[in-house]
Amino acid sequence: MKMIDLHTHTLLSDGVLLPSELIRRAEVIGYEVLGITDHADSSNIDHVLPRIVRVCRDLQPKVAIKLIPGVELTHIPPSDFEDLVKYARKNGARIVVGHGETIVEPVISGTNKAAISAKVDILAHPGLISEDDAAIAASMGVALEITTRSGHCYSNGHVVKTALKTGAKLVLNTDTHSPENLVTTPRARSIALGAGLSESDIENRIFANMRNLADKLLG
Repeated sequence: MKMIDLHTHTLLSDGVLLPSELIRRAEVIGYEVLGITDHADSSNIDHVLPRIVRVCRDLQPKVAIKLIPGVELTHIPPSDFEDLVKYARKNGARIVVGHGETIVEPVISGTNKAAISAKVDILAHPGLISEDDAAIAASMGVALEITTRSGHCYSNGHVVKTALKTGAKLVLNTDTHSPENLVTTPRARSIALGAGLSESDIENRIFANMRNLADKLLG
């Protein structure tokens, strides 16, 4: 399977590449689908999101890679999730990622549950997510992310174990901020193996979920 990656960043937030350069680099190393999901909160979503939507619209006819515009709602008060998810979808986000309670950042407690309850598509790097929250994610169809990103990946094993126990969907993304963060499919497979997934689980619980979610978002 060619790489599907639904969580990346550009210099529209804290990445280092123009959207067009990120798209080109991903295409060259063999990506099939790329989601651009720059960090956003109430202070910048009206600036960031229209630019992501526009570049994906303008470049899509000119590239082979399939592009999905979106945002990652980041370090927002849990009570703001519902309104910002609705705003993002109304204004062109085809994917909404919630910045989960990673163990390497001071994310507000309760963020995981709030993001899941607001029906984000993916809860990114959810850290030491509780079984209760993972069960809610399973019931609502919210995917939990394991990540290739340094730091955030420290809790991949816990996320995998909790998802398998509760039936929550799993996806794998890079959370790319710079060129070296992009990965090939074999590299993604190795990281998933390191998180405790079997080869069968990688095919049926990661790659199949990524394919299904990408197809749904591309409509």
